Amino acid sequence: MPHGHSRLGGAGGRSTPSSPLSSPRSRHGRSRSFGGGRWPKKSLVERLVLAIVSAVFRRRGVLLFAPVLYITGMVLYMGSFGFDVGLRRNADGPAPPGSVYRSPQVFEKLWPLMETASNSSFNALTMAWSPTLHQSWKPCGSMTISQIGSKQLPESNGFLIIEANGGLNQQRLSICDVVAVAGLLNATLVIPIFHLNSVWQDSSNFSDIFDEDFFIDSLKNNVKIVRELPEDMLQRFDYNISSIVNLRVKAWSSPNHYLEKVLPRMKELGAVRIAPFSNRLANAVPSPVQGLRCLANFEALRFAEPIRVLAERMVQRMIRRSSEGGGRYVSVHLRFEKDMVAFSCCEYDGGEEEKREMDVAREKGWRGKFRRKGRVIKPGANRMDGKCPLTPLEVGMMLRGMGFDNTTSVYVAAGKIYKEEKFMAPLKLMFPHLQTKDTLATPEELAPFKIGSS
Repeated sequence: MPHGHSRLGGAGGRSTPSSPLSSPRSRHGRSRSFGGGRWPKKSLVERLVLAIVSAVFRRRGVLLFAPVLYITGMVLYMGSFGFDVGLRRNADGPAPPGSVYRSPQVFEKLWPLMETASNSSFNALTMAWSPTLHQSWKPCGSMTISQIGSKQLPESNGFLIIEANGGLNQQRLSICDVVAVAGLLNATLVIPIFHLNSVWQDSSNFSDIFDEDFFIDSLKNNVKIVRELPEDMLQRFDYNISSIVNLRVKAWSSPNHYLEKVLPRMKELGAVRIAPFSNRLANAVPSPVQGLRCLANFEALRFAEPIRVLAERMVQRMIRRSSEGGGRYVSVHLRFEKDMVAFSCCEYDGGEEEKREMDVAREKGWRGKFRRKGRVIKPGANRMDGKCPLTPLEVGMMLRGMGFDNTTSVYVAAGKIYKEEKFMAPLKLMFPHLQTKDTLATPEELAPFKIGSS
């Protein structure tokens, strides 16, 4: 057959039909003009495009290369114009719609209407707990999954050690993922290690935050869990966890990846480590794997007793202070801490002072990550893409737009809000019955938990 030659040419000593004509670049050597001086001197971009076009149209695989050519052309086109919709503005015109933080101006216009609406008889609080709204909600896993598991687990394939990095929520997600992976691999899970993050600076371990005994017992029919490696395994690795091979698993890896790449190494070595482990399992997984995720999240993970006791007191106090809503209230987790704002690379209304503060925060927390070559911060584009954390003002306007009036009690769960006095003021204006952990609990009650941000 014509053109049925191997891509490997004469590998193995066999003769093959001659290849199609090589590209002009190969035929004329690597001269700077691609043609021995026949073409006028061109820019690097022009030369690259000409080389690609020439190679494509001298071969019969033009249809194969057409998508590559199109994408290359688009990239070069956008690059040549410095494409950045979030940053560029017309010299004489306004910024692109949605690229600048203007919520304070919007609030100023809406506030008189909000005050008028505060006197209405309807409050969304009365409908939020309607049973009819919840009829379509289904659990992501069977409520009896912990009883369905095997009473006698098969012999383990080895030990799995992970390092849960990030803040509390990322750590929780990592724990749920590793329970699913351990079940998939029939591995013995070592209680996850919490990475000391440069941003959160929290040295808490698993048992400081979660009920370790309850976690192990809840999963005993599905995954074997130990607090630490047994003595013989510790001896094998010279009592140094860092000596255990660290498998660099890519983010969002599939179950098949773990079965094909991780499991053989685990069987070979007896123990493997994956650090970091944040987002290391794909979202879409088979039902049995997802069931273990659900079991970990909704049944096995519960806070340590000191946290649960104080939390229950705070809930009861919040209910008593929500008398106008019949004991009902709205709880909001604000994500407007300084590190969150810095990581988002968004701009608000703080001008040059804010930019300097955010540059310092990014450098302190992520050590050069945002100064890498080729990294361009585009605050306007981020805002237009919806990637900017909502300010307390924007959260308040959203809640009022949903129908929660100024009689609604609101509990704000958050770390230290960036420029709290400035950004929290409008939220308190919209919701006077606002509470935080500092207003619900005494300093003495909170003191034991001040050691860590989580």
